[in-house]
Amino acid sequence: MKNIAVPFLIFVTQTGVVQAQQTGAKPAWKTVTVYTTADKTDYRLSKTNTLTLTPFGQPLETQPCVFIDATRKFQTITGIGGAITDATAETFAKLPAESQSELINAYYSAGKGIGYSLVRTNMNSCDFSSDTYTYVAENDVALKTFSIAHDEKYRIPMIKKAIATAGGKIPLYISPWSPPAWMKDNNNMLQGGKLKESYKQSWASYFVKYIKAYEAKGIPVWGLTVQNEPMAKQRWESCIFTAEEERDFIKKYLGPALQQQGLGSKKLIAWDHNRDLLYQRATTILNDPAAAKYVWGIGYHWYETWTGSAMQFENLKRVHETFPNTNLIFTEGCVEKFDLNRINEWSIGERYGFSMVNDFNSGTVAWTDWNILLDENGGPNHVGNFCFAPVHADTKTGKLIYTNAYYYLGHFSKFVKAGAKRIGTASSRDKLITTAFINPDGRLIVVVLNLSNDAVEYNLWLQGNAAAVNSLPHSITTLVIE
Repeated sequence: MKNIAVPFLIFVTQTGVVQAQQTGAKPAWKTVTVYTTADKTDYRLSKTNTLTLTPFGQPLETQPCVFIDATRKFQTITGIGGAITDATAETFAKLPAESQSELINAYYSAGKGIGYSLVRTNMNSCDFSSDTYTYVAENDVALKTFSIAHDEKYRIPMIKKAIATAGGKIPLYISPWSPPAWMKDNNNMLQGGKLKESYKQSWASYFVKYIKAYEAKGIPVWGLTVQNEPMAKQRWESCIFTAEEERDFIKKYLGPALQQQGLGSKKLIAWDHNRDLLYQRATTILNDPAAAKYVWGIGYHWYETWTGSAMQFENLKRVHETFPNTNLIFTEGCVEKFDLNRINEWSIGERYGFSMVNDFNSGTVAWTDWNILLDENGGPNHVGNFCFAPVHADTKTGKLIYTNAYYYLGHFSKFVKAGAKRIGTASSRDKLITTAFINPDGRLIVVVLNLSNDAVEYNLWLQGNAAAVNSLPHSITTLVIE
């Protein structure tokens, strides 16, 4: 443990996570290292200052402050990362070796990059695939033809490189967009439809087959979601589950199948859709003990804004206070409607920063971006649903293009380690929004977001000591306190 005073004891929990336990006296947090990304500057995750906390006492109302209370600990962070889809892996395969190495290090290296610690991937095809496919032959109810040969060409090799670069271990979870067409009442993997009753057991077994096939390839699977966006009839792969239908599929089929096949420890995530219907879905599933016993968490996306609504963080808080022992996990978000002319828009990264600060403050334990890499067209995508990623590849030149979303994500993922706990924090000015964490090594990580057009001078205040910080307009800063 670095720079922590003697009155802290180190112990190892049953899960092996090293934590600090206070024994009565205050720790000697003194040094603050400031990292900044700001509009109209060259700062991109740049080290911009080193400060010292000095005695300050009671702030006045005229002295803007960001307050930190490290004695108040909340949820434990599982990880922060993004999705490796077919589109990501296919784009990656088109790059020269040098750019491939750059991309993998940029995301998964703790030293050279932003240290991603979580991966999502698609089971069967999704919109960000070049075509529609499954892993079994038509009408193979017994799944005797099941094979993941499709994934072995692009996706599995890339995932393996990510795991190796991340240190040999990274939580990966899987999400289906649709069962095979013959299992559905519309006989189509696209355009919604529902899973037929007669195939529910076979579809539950499909998850088991997929997980075991990936693990046989040396890729451990940490968790799974039941269905991507189960209330959306899309022109791409989709499948509708009402809350009651998802509840019953979990308790009658998927949960028991995982248990019976020795996969009961996998983290089962329900919903995997927007924040707007989050509370209704969570209460319907989790109020049923027979379903709830299988559920590790509730997943959510940020696309409720399509209705004209703002992001509905209050719904996260309602679920968190109602079911404090169930984990909240952000499973997908991206900026839609790709346009290469918008690649440098500052609002792209700010959407990430705004969501992440509020999601973590609402109880979220893990945060997953959508595609980590797309091409210069915002694809490939077999239905033309082109979107932004934090990094795009110009497949003609082999060069990588970094949007500011990459840096905004990095202000969290590079510094907030798996096993960190969120701690108390508050701002005395509405132009600054903030969240904070204590890492397993005892360092404090404070993220401050300024969405305004104004620079804001404030005091970073901790246990009666403070350091003066300048928040630039349209900036995000991470302050590491040791």
